[in-house]
Formats: sequence, C-alpha cells, structure tokens
Amino acid sequence: MSPATDPATDPATDPASEPASGPVTSGPPTAVTGASGALGGRVATRLARAGVPVRLLGRDPSRLPAIPGADLAPPAPYGDGEAMRRALAGAHTLFLVSAHESPDRVREHTTAVDAAVAAGVERIVYVSFLGAAPDATFTFARDHWHTEAHIRTADVRHTFLRDSWYLAGLPAMTGADGVLRGPAGDGRVAAVAHEDIADAATAVLLADTDPTGPSHDGRTYDLTGPEAFTLAEAAEELSRVTGRTVSYVPETREEAYASRAGYGAQDWEVAGWVTSYEAIAAGEMATVSDAVPTLTGRPATDLATYLREHPDSYRHLLKQG
Repeated sequence: MSPATDPATDPATDPASEPASGPVTSGPPTAVTGASGALGGRVATRLARAGVPVRLLGRDPSRLPAIPGADLAPPAPYGDGEAMRRALAGAHTLFLVSAHESPDRVREHTTAVDAAVAAGVERIVYVSFLGAAPDATFTFARDHWHTEAHIRTADVRHTFLRDSWYLAGLPAMTGADGVLRGPAGDGRVAAVAHEDIADAATAVLLADTDPTGPSHDGRTYDLTGPEAFTLAEAAEELSRVTGRTVSYVPETREEAYASRAGYGAQDWEVAGWVTSYEAIAAGEMATVSDAVPTLTGRPATDLATYLREHPDSYRHLLKQG
C-alpha cells in the first residue's frame, strides 16, 4: 500500500474529541490553517483551551470543526491572495500547515505567506518536513525548503517545525494483506505522533503570550519520535499488537513504481510516495531530536505506545470473525 499523502500533510480527525475550551482572552487572534485535519484541529483546540483567540481558515468553512471560542474566516484557499488577506486581517500569528501536495504547492504557500505579510501578520509558524532541502530525496520535502526560503526573506517573525513521518502512517500504509512495502531498504525513521507535534506547536505559539518565556523566532525544530527504527522493526511491532504476521517488503524503485501504478495517481504524486521511502533508505529520516520533550516537558511517543493508544489505526489488519 502507498501513502495517500505527503507524510507532512494532515489526515482528517475530529477535534471535538479534545477537552473543552476555557475562557477566551482579548487580543488579536492566532489564525490556524488545516483545522479540518489531524494537526491543525488539535492545535486550534489546544489554543482555544488556553484562552487564546483563534480564527480557523479553510478553503471551505463548512468543513471546519466547531471549536468553542474559535471564529471562522471566510473561504481562504492558499493560492487566492486576496481571499487570504481578508481572512487574515487583524491576525497576529499564522499557524501555517502545508497545503495538500500538488505541482503548484510552492506557489500556493508563497501566495499565502505574502498575503499574511500584507495583512499585517507579525509571526508565521510553518509546519515543514524533516530534512527539507533543495536536493532532498523526498520530492515533497523540496517544496518545504522553498517555502521556508520564501518565509525567511519576508518581513515577518518565523519558526519552522520540521516533522518526521507520522506514526499514524505506518499502520495506514500497511495493506490488509499484512504487508508494508516500499523502497526504504534497512534505513531508519524516527516517526512522530500528531499529538506530539500539536503539543510542541502549541508551546511555540503560546510563547508570545508570556513575555518572560523563551523566544522561538528564527528557530527550526526537528520534531521526531524518541527512536529511529527500520520498517522491518515497525512490522514486528504491528505483528505483536495484531496477533498476525505483518511483514515488510523492501521493494526496488522499479517494483515500487509498479506496485503503485494501479492507484491512478499522476506521475509527480507517485514520485512523492516512492521517494518518501527512498529518503529513509538514504538515511535522511534517521534523525532523533529532543525538540518534543524540550518544548512539551514530556517524552515523545514511541511506536509501541502509539499503537496501544490508537487501536483503530490498525483495525484493518485484524483478522475478522
């Protein structure tokens, strides 16, 4: 099975499962994009719970979650500069979750950044990807580097959160046949939980509310899990929790493209899927950072803990009957 999205892009979730919000303080709002997804929704809920004024941005406001104390902006596609300016008017901070992958994603990001600066936004916290570089093996990580480069040249305070693969992606990318396949070789990945990224992002975003707290301006944080493991080791852990054999098949590049040919995806998207595994093989995902515990004050979540706390993530692997 192949990933449906960039490992740095949100899958959907229900933020209503988060605890209720506290009283909202006055002041300019923090604008949160991607609030209908797993990361943006968690961050928006945490900020509202802390009493921070929150404004939710999205292409379709009807899909945004109902978070007590949060306001909904008018429709704001990233690539529509005027719509983004209207949606961001009066906001102090923009939490920018990367757009769904597309050939035009860098332009969408730079348009959103320029709109934020034009609207008077003072700070951008951007969700990037581990190892973002112009020559990164993972093609979508190159998009993140170009976005970071544009933000650095803008007249705005900024912080980059470079997250690793999502822990949620490991069971999701394992087929119902119990096979996790991809050209990752015996490389290692320090995959990270959405909850850890959300808690780290919230800590960064809340720093401006405490004048005595640390400044995160100009900082880049690698957000990873506590250990780097191979996909074969991930398959072993999935075998343990499911009670069935889950195996990892280290495909060649040719095999990887062939096994994904039936998805009907465009060439650039399949290349992103395949190179996300190849980045592991190249050693570009083995980084283990202490940023999550440093920012949150608690240990990062490991794979075994994640699977224990999220049994629905591997329900499709359980034997029926």
